[in-house]
Amino acid sequence: MKFKLRFQKLITITLLHFCCATVYAQLQYAPTAKDIAEAYSRANKLDTLLRNIPTNNEIVPVWLKNGTAFWYKKNLPNKNWEYFYVDAETGKRTSAFDAERLAQNIEKTTERKTSALRLPDLYFADANQLKLKIKNQWYVINLTDYSVNTTADSTVFRYNAKTPLQQKHSRWEWNPSISKSPDGKNEIEIRGGNVVLINLASKQETVLSTDGTADKPFGNFEWSPDGKSIIAYKINPKETKKVYYVLSSVPGTTRGELKSREYAQPGDDFTSYQPYVFNVASKKATKVDVEPIDFFGPQPLHWRNNSNRYYTYEKADRGHQRFRVIEVDVETGKTRNIIDEKTKTFIYESRIYTRYLPKTNEIIWTSEQDGWRHLYLVNGITGKQQLITKGNWVVRDIDSVDVVKRQVWFRASGINADEDPYFIHYYRIGFDGKGLINLTPEKGNHSLTFSPDRKYYVDTYSQVNIAPISKLKLTINGKQIQELEHGELAPFLKTGVKLPEVFVAKGRDAKTDIWGVICFPSNIDPAKKYPIIENIYAGPQDSFVPKNFLPASEMQSMAELGFIVVQIDGMGTANRSKAFHDVCWHNLADAGFEDRILWMKAMAAKYPNADINKIGVYGTSAGGQNSTGALLFHPEFYKAAVSACGCHDNRIDKQWWNEQWMGYPVGPHYAEQSNITNASKLQGDLFLIVGEADENVPPESTYRLADALIKSNKDFDILSIPGMGHSDGGVYGRRRKRDFFIKHLLNAETPKVNLVAPVK
Repeated sequence: MKFKLRFQKLITITLLHFCCATVYAQLQYAPTAKDIAEAYSRANKLDTLLRNIPTNNEIVPVWLKNGTAFWYKKNLPNKNWEYFYVDAETGKRTSAFDAERLAQNIEKTTERKTSALRLPDLYFADANQLKLKIKNQWYVINLTDYSVNTTADSTVFRYNAKTPLQQKHSRWEWNPSISKSPDGKNEIEIRGGNVVLINLASKQETVLSTDGTADKPFGNFEWSPDGKSIIAYKINPKETKKVYYVLSSVPGTTRGELKSREYAQPGDDFTSYQPYVFNVASKKATKVDVEPIDFFGPQPLHWRNNSNRYYTYEKADRGHQRFRVIEVDVETGKTRNIIDEKTKTFIYESRIYTRYLPKTNEIIWTSEQDGWRHLYLVNGITGKQQLITKGNWVVRDIDSVDVVKRQVWFRASGINADEDPYFIHYYRIGFDGKGLINLTPEKGNHSLTFSPDRKYYVDTYSQVNIAPISKLKLTINGKQIQELEHGELAPFLKTGVKLPEVFVAKGRDAKTDIWGVICFPSNIDPAKKYPIIENIYAGPQDSFVPKNFLPASEMQSMAELGFIVVQIDGMGTANRSKAFHDVCWHNLADAGFEDRILWMKAMAAKYPNADINKIGVYGTSAGGQNSTGALLFHPEFYKAAVSACGCHDNRIDKQWWNEQWMGYPVGPHYAEQSNITNASKLQGDLFLIVGEADENVPPESTYRLADALIKSNKDFDILSIPGMGHSDGGVYGRRRKRDFFIKHLLNAETPKVNLVAPVK
């Protein structure tokens, strides 16, 4: 009897399991070949519809010279424009002109066909007069009668409101040598590797150095402001090694064309520069008491106010763990550090900001030394530092510094606790850290452009699923003068598209918010489960989840084929705290996967349509490295990957990027985290795409991975595209990528493109 009951129970459990499995199978989105063909057609039509609806994510004002008015172009369907004129003082917004009448008169005068919806570049002199140039001929237009006449006066006011006032300095570039002294009396030549001083009046020559050679010459010289001292560098040159590729399919040839270029890789030697000071009067040479510059090159010199004795320069050490502002005494060659920042992980070199204020001997500088990127005011004499900004938020960029009002204009994210911590807002603040003004209080991701005198600004803001709004505001207090444009969702929603959704989940530490977006199919069936595909790029140089209005994207196009497509910023990416960013240090293989996996599991718990058992991933460049790494290091979660132009081994990729995050010297962790050395771990389905002419990541990075996979007897797909550079494969590669996921995640057939008749 007991056996019978056990047997019946076993049958019941078996049937229950069978029924559940059947229900599960029925819940999977399982399209037929016809369904896929229709989905492709539907996705292409929807993408075309969406991209033809203008978003006006960016309104660029074209200001008059006096800053009292501007005009702008509003985007219309089919890449057409509508023109508006705005009086900044009153906020009055009107049509800039009768576009039809203007186009007709331009066409009549110039005999050049002109569309009222796509006029040539225009320049307003005032509300009633504008100029334009057609085929090297300038015309002046009087808007009171729309007369169009030729003119010899080509004077126009050109002001690009998008150009930042504060131009960024790249440490890979330095000031060119100027041979003639400030007073014009002397000149420098480098002859035989040595510094030669020439008196231009007497033609007398004096050799200031004697130990320079052709192999190790002096060079890169600079004068002191009074012309009494010369700073020059003894150079130890190192040849930059080359990388190569072959163009296989150049038209009109029968042989491959070999290309090469200089390309420094991690660990390669760099040219070094030892600074010297030469006294013009005494002809004395003094070696500066500091180690050579062995990373980047000689940086610009900053002379102390009212002094020709002291100058400072910046030095970022190779390995990115020390940054200094070093002061040099030209009389003695002695040095001291005005700023000396050290870290156990990395200092993000390209986000170090310095602004020198010579009149007050001060420096404005950014640092993450308190755990967040903030502004500091540094006394250039004593080195004393004072925080200008502080808090658990990030200074994203510096727009300008007002030395008269002693204010900094900057962008930041994370100040507002009730919104996405990546949203950019614009602020200004006093050097003393007081008087913080938020120029963009509205919730959203902001972009500003200022009038030439900065009296006014145009603020455009949006979110991925909220259309952009543009406003004209008064700079002194942020008061709104006029709303210029207010985007509407209705035109997009009428197409049937589902706008992206923002989703937040806790990361690996169970307390940090991880942010991402989700794109759903427009015709999603509530009773079906759909595979998840992650669009990944975990490069530590930035954050990558879109924040502006995004009704159309590749992610949405892919979702229309029957996927739920997501994008996430995991730990190890930028624009959050220093601790958040430090996860990438010596650890690029991490790629924030722990956070990404937790995020997708939480997303699937909220959205039952998401099939957490079928996960695909794709990416390009660092994203190509990440997507392959997903299969190698997390095969229990990721099942299929498409990797384009991936930097699969950080020793093969460019020096400046990889040493920033993986460090210097090159240690065993480089090999341990390489996709190539871990190729034998592959379990899922992998598709590699590479451009044979990639000048960003050498193509051999992908070919060496393919070689390792072959030697490990692994199955994979590879597509090498002749002539293509650093890309995701273009139109062809993207189609093949979608086909790959349809095959491996939906188990469906894709359209047989080879059977389609060619277009004649």
